[in-house]
Amino acid sequence: MTSARTATRGPARRAAVLDDLVELFLAEGFAACTLDDLARRLHCSKSTLYAVAASKEQLVVAAVRRFFARATEAVEARAAQPADAGARIEAYLLAVSEQLRPASAAFFADLAAFAPAGEVYARNTRTAARRVQQLVDEGVAAGTLRPVHASFVGAAVTEVMSAIHAGRIAAATDLDDAAAYAELAALVVGGLHRP
Repeated sequence: MTSARTATRGPARRAAVLDDLVELFLAEGFAACTLDDLARRLHCSKSTLYAVAASKEQLVVAAVRRFFARATEAVEARAAQPADAGARIEAYLLAVSEQLRPASAAFFADLAAFAPAGEVYARNTRTAARRVQQLVDEGVAAGTLRPVHASFVGAAVTEVMSAIHAGRIAAATDLDDAAAYAELAALVVGGLHRP
């Protein structure tokens, strides 16, 4: 029989290990790590890792999901602060940039090479693009943004965000994902403000 203390400690320990995995993967990527490496680096047993997920691949996906879930919460909290639609869009895209800043080139390369984790990033990108379109719709309807075809702006933002995700922007400009989102924020907000 498991005591209440052990049951509480188990989920808390798994959450802490998952948070440590996120930090490690963001800093160094994940492709080269083995379960033995991860256990040694995180000062835990392999059985602790297996309590989080059944395989290295599932650990990677769990950590990537956690990273993007937490990033989404932070981005939405930041975007909720400004009252003006343009400022909300800028806050949203700059918050995306800030959340991606800790991610190393190795992390993004590994995301691109490992389809299940890359799909988490792609899904998050599509969700973010829809959110930007929603913010544009709201601003145009409220009259705080110049009248634009919000669906077009949303589609254009989706294309740029997809290009950032796929590495095409980095290849063309040498901007990392975080810097590319900051530039996208300046471009979109500059184009939407009323003269």
